[in-house]
Amino acid sequence: MELITYKSSNIEEIKQLFTKVFSDSEGQTEGVLIGNLTYDLMTGTDAKDLYGFVVTENEQIIGCIFFSKLTFQNGVNAFLLSPVAIHTSYQGKGIGQKLISFGINQLRENGAKIVFTYGDPDFYSKVGFIQINEKIAKAPWNLTQPEGWLGQSLVSDEIEPIAGNSSCVEAFNKPEYW
Repeated sequence: MELITYKSSNIEEIKQLFTKVFSDSEGQTEGVLIGNLTYDLMTGTDAKDLYGFVVTENEQIIGCIFFSKLTFQNGVNAFLLSPVAIHTSYQGKGIGQKLISFGINQLRENGAKIVFTYGDPDFYSKVGFIQINEKIAKAPWNLTQPEGWLGQSLVSDEIEPIAGNSSCVEAFNKPEYW
């Protein structure tokens, strides 16, 4: 198993991975939605605003994660972890946690101060995320599941409140993702 930065030559393989994983777990409509999101992230986001990592086994991509720039008015160096997928037959083996930890360490080494995600608190708490509310940091869109707004400081034990609004990269500027 190898953890590496994704390559643009793998865009179609990555899109297919996300489409299949989310179709398997959430249905075909969600699979297509998330597959298209990953494609839009990879093809429409400035390289300085996107980090993507894959986990491979026998030169096959079995997992992928993306972190995209989350801009706050005060300029804090923040990123949004989303989406992440592990091939269905490899789930439940800790690979997702390893991939998330690897990505977060890469962000930390590149000067990121905080990472947010919008997902299952039970899963993401295993890799250091805590539930936050919008008094701590505003999400870029109205959240349909506010309990899923999570954060992790990369520089201290606590998340200091961030005043003002946030904005995400263009690929996430659709209410169906929130």
